[in-house]
Amino acid sequence: MPCINRRALNYGTWALRCGVLFLLVYAWAGPRYYPLDPASKKPAPTFHLGAPQQVETTDPRVCVHTRLTDEVEDSKILQTLQMVREMGASSIVEFLPWAYVERERGHYDWYHPDRIIEYAENQGLKVIARIGFVPGWARPTDTQSTLNYLPESEFPSFAQYIGEFAARYKGRVDQIVIWNEPNLNFEWGERPPDPEGYTRLLKMAYEAAHAANPDIMILNGALAPTLAPPGGMNGGWDDLDFLTRMYEAGAGDYFDALAVHTYGFTSPPQADPAPNILNFRRIELLHEVMVKYGDADKPVYITETGWNDHPRWINGIRPALRINYTLDMFEMTKQYPWLKSLCLWVFRFPTPTNRYPDYFTLISSDFEPKPIYNAVQAYARGWEQPQ
Repeated sequence: MPCINRRALNYGTWALRCGVLFLLVYAWAGPRYYPLDPASKKPAPTFHLGAPQQVETTDPRVCVHTRLTDEVEDSKILQTLQMVREMGASSIVEFLPWAYVERERGHYDWYHPDRIIEYAENQGLKVIARIGFVPGWARPTDTQSTLNYLPESEFPSFAQYIGEFAARYKGRVDQIVIWNEPNLNFEWGERPPDPEGYTRLLKMAYEAAHAANPDIMILNGALAPTLAPPGGMNGGWDDLDFLTRMYEAGAGDYFDALAVHTYGFTSPPQADPAPNILNFRRIELLHEVMVKYGDADKPVYITETGWNDHPRWINGIRPALRINYTLDMFEMTKQYPWLKSLCLWVFRFPTPTNRYPDYFTLISSDFEPKPIYNAVQAYARGWEQPQ
């Protein structure tokens, strides 16, 4: 999400919501059995997925951020992914926390990522896996440390986990995003962002992942669009400057594609970019940094983008404008040969936030499609736009 009011998503409820797992079994159909990982402490779940599906789309770049980490019910996970497929998106970005799998050092419970990846495969969807959240054993014991706080002494532990993840899902997950928005204090454990430190983390993770799976594609943690001055005194670090510092630290050798968060805010996607302006075409300025450092041919994945149609939020626009801007974005970005994916933030929240983030969604928490869903579906499926 944009760096404005980042805490609005109430990260503190994640563990509670995801700690209770309801398994829905259809008595009339043969269940699908999942193998029990030797390190898992949970019984093997059963759930009938039905026949494998395929995505029908005219634009394979269309992608959504699904937030299934927040969903506890199997039937709702499957329904979400069904609606993603029916919309015509070919891939999803999903947050698969390290802390949920390696609760104890060296012991892996793969239930959570196994389930989501299996369900996505059943719907013909590719998963772009974003990895973050630090287990308690890898964080300082003081009460001030957050789930995003990873001391440098534990960088090797994170890298080892990335290697385990890459090996387990070889041939199934092709892209892994290392961390999220490391240019924000909040995402860097409530510390000033550190482009050189993040580059060291990226290097370790990249090497571990490629040792486990030479075909894996490693993406950097997408930077938040922000104009905050370097150093983190205002809660963040300008994304253009942060990326430059990463390149100066040697990061270019340690990601296979650049992940980008670029939002339109209140501007149309065609609005001209500038270093002191936040709008959609800021992606062009980030790509110019890549070109400067010899990465012109490296692909770019937009892992968060979109507009918000809250009627009273300062960055909100009218729903009809949101639709027009989104469709214009898909069309105009066809001129970017280096752009491989446009992932809209956000498909659905399992529980309403009752604040402006709800107005980024494409469907409601009770699965009611919004007009933006219907418009994107018509675009992606090659249908006539709804009136």
